[in-house]
Amino acid sequence: MLTRLGGGRTASFMSTQIPRPPTPSDDAVAQALARVRAALAELSPSVLELEDESHRHEGHGGHRPGQLTHLRVRIVAQAFLGQSRLARHRLVNGLLADEIARGLHALAIEAKAPGE
Repeated sequence: MLTRLGGGRTASFMSTQIPRPPTPSDDAVAQALARVRAALAELSPSVLELEDESHRHEGHGGHRPGQLTHLRVRIVAQAFLGQSRLARHRLVNGLLADEIARGLHALAIEAKAPGE
C-alpha cells in the first residue's frame, strides 16, 4: 500500500489483518450450525453444505443480530431417492423443527439424491 507523504514522497506500508477474537454471537451461530449439522446427520448425507445467510437480511423481518436466522442447506443423501421435492423439503424441515423453534426464520433447501 502506498501512502503519499508531504513533499511528493511516498511510503510503502505492509497491511496485515489482525484476527479478531471470537464474539459471543460467533459462538451462538457456530453452536446453531453444529446443531443443524447433527440433526441432518440422521440422513447420512454424502454432501452437506450449510451457508449462514443471516447477514444478507439485516433490517428485514426475522433477522436478529448474532443469531442464525437465515440458512441455505445443500444436501445430497440416499434418503431422497424417489422422493418428490416437497417430500424432501418436509423431511429436512422436520429434522430442523427444533432449530426453527429456536428462531431459524428462513431455510433455503437444495436436497438431491446421489447422481442428480
